[in-house]
Amino acid sequence: MLSTGALRAHLLAARLAGPVATSREESLRSYRLFAARDPRVLLGLDPEGVWGRRELIALMAEKCGVSADPHHISGQDVIDPELTLTALDAFAERLAAVAQRRAPVLLGTGHPHRLLGFYAALADALSAAGCAVLTPAHGHSVDITTRFGLRTYNLAYVRGVALVREPGASRPGCEPGAHTHSPLPVRTALAAAAEAGGPMPELVIGDHGWVCGAGQLGFEAIGPADTNDPALFVGQAEGSVSVVVPLDDAVRSDYYRPLTRYVLNRACLSQ
Repeated sequence: MLSTGALRAHLLAARLAGPVATSREESLRSYRLFAARDPRVLLGLDPEGVWGRRELIALMAEKCGVSADPHHISGQDVIDPELTLTALDAFAERLAAVAQRRAPVLLGTGHPHRLLGFYAALADALSAAGCAVLTPAHGHSVDITTRFGLRTYNLAYVRGVALVREPGASRPGCEPGAHTHSPLPVRTALAAAAEAGGPMPELVIGDHGWVCGAGQLGFEAIGPADTNDPALFVGQAEGSVSVVVPLDDAVRSDYYRPLTRYVLNRACLSQ
């Protein structure tokens, strides 16, 4: 079993925590946009409170470990590995609880190039524990506004994990899916599940819009988030998101494997 100390060392060596690739400028830009209720960074969340730039910096310092100094405006951002470890333990607790109930789950990602393997391993373990890994709306079209204009994507599932692809991009050997922050894919999946008469997920696992979009609709949702994704941490603070794991969500995909082993061991789901 991977020890806490070994995982802490890995988090720092892989730059999943500690000084990360996300810049302070990028994070502060996201906080300004969130404060202005820009949908590009709300990720499907409709905050109840008033979140200004200073409030967001204070929240992200508490939950993520970034600098609490509003005058610190440049350089690389920082994630406290102790906060990551604590959140991974909470994440594992939610996995264990849903596995014990053999409850249905839904997994989806807007970071398929980096995080697909992480979620797929969770899907495999939860399925082996008796959970139904749901795949509603497979093949449905989703219209998402991007910086290039309105794009139509297809909702697809790979090893039980939802993602979106551009039409015609499902050939063997092609890219695994598109990067998106949109909550529209999870809304599409949940609407299709409801229209079919269920089952509905008791837990949604993912990132970006998958977590915020599901949490906003009242589903328990958990997942990782970077320093420039304040929506998930605001959702957690307001109670619409259950667990957020602060980490860099764009490092090499194999760097997440130790995290997979750790949470599955903690959840007693190792195969």
